[in-house]
Amino acid sequence: MQLTPPTKMVFYISVVLAVAALLGALGVVAALSGTIAFWLAFAAWALLAAGNAMKGF
Repeated sequence: MQLTPPTKMVFYISVVLAVAALLGALGVVAALSGTIAFWLAFAAWALLAAGNAMKGF
């Protein structure tokens, strides 16, 4: 499998999701605390991994 760099949009979206997860995990944003922070971090990772695995994504 050949890996390719993700597009800028995919990278920026995953960074925003990861920052939101971090803020939720630290309790800065109460609406994102708990399991929602975990799923946001997982979504950020999955999006970035898909961007690396698929060409043009």
